[in-house]
Amino acid sequence: MSVDTTRREFGTGPLARAAALIHTLLTAELLFLLCAAPGLTVLVLVGRDASNLPLAAACALPLGPAFSAVLGAVHHRGTDLADLRPARAFWRSYRQSLPGVLGVCLPPLAWCTVLALNIAHLGAAGLPGWWLVPLTLVLVTAAVWGVNALVIHALFAFRLRDVARLAGYYLTRTPSVSLGVACLLAVAVSLTARWSEAVPMLLVPVFALALLRISRPMIADLRKEFIA
Repeated sequence: MSVDTTRREFGTGPLARAAALIHTLLTAELLFLLCAAPGLTVLVLVGRDASNLPLAAACALPLGPAFSAVLGAVHHRGTDLADLRPARAFWRSYRQSLPGVLGVCLPPLAWCTVLALNIAHLGAAGLPGWWLVPLTLVLVTAAVWGVNALVIHALFAFRLRDVARLAGYYLTRTPSVSLGVACLLAVAVSLTARWSEAVPMLLVPVFALALLRISRPMIADLRKEFIA
C-alpha cells in the first residue's frame, strides 16, 4: 500500500476525527497556558475585591494574543488528519497577531474595567439603582464588541481601525452572533464566580471552538462582503 493511500485512509472515521480534535484542543491549551502564564499567575492570586479590577485587567491583557493564537490554531486546523501540527498553527497565529492584537484588546478591556468599577461602586458614586441596567448593557456591548474584534483580527488581515469598525458593525448585522457571544461570556463569568479564574482558563480551547461556531454567520458575511 502506498504512502498516499495510507494518508487518504487515515482518519476517515468519526473516532479518528474526534481524537484529532482533542489533540488540537489539548495542544492549544498547553501553549495558551505557556504564553499566558505570567498574567494568569497574578490573576488567579489577586483578590476579588473591586479595587483590584485595574490590576486584574492589566494581568488579563497578555491573554489576548494567546487566545487569538488559540482561535487561529483551532480555525486553521488541517483537514489531513495524518498531518496534524496544531503547535505550528498556534505559533504562526501568535506571531501574526501579536503586533496588533494588544491594540485590539486594550480599548474594550479599558472600557469594561471602567464600567465594572462604576457598577461595583454605584452607591458610593451617588447614582440611583436604576443606573445598574444601562451600565450593564453598555458593559456587555463593549465586551461583545471586543470579542468580535478579536475574532476578526485572528482570522483576517484587516487594519486595526477597520477591525474596530467591523466589530461594531456586526453587533447589529448578525444579532445571533452577538447574543451567542454574550451567552458565552456569561458562562465564563459564572464559572469564575462559582469556582475560580482557573476554571475558564482550563477550558480556553473549548470556548474558542464554541466561539468560532457561534461566529460562523459573521465570518461568512465578512468573506462575502469584504474579501475580494
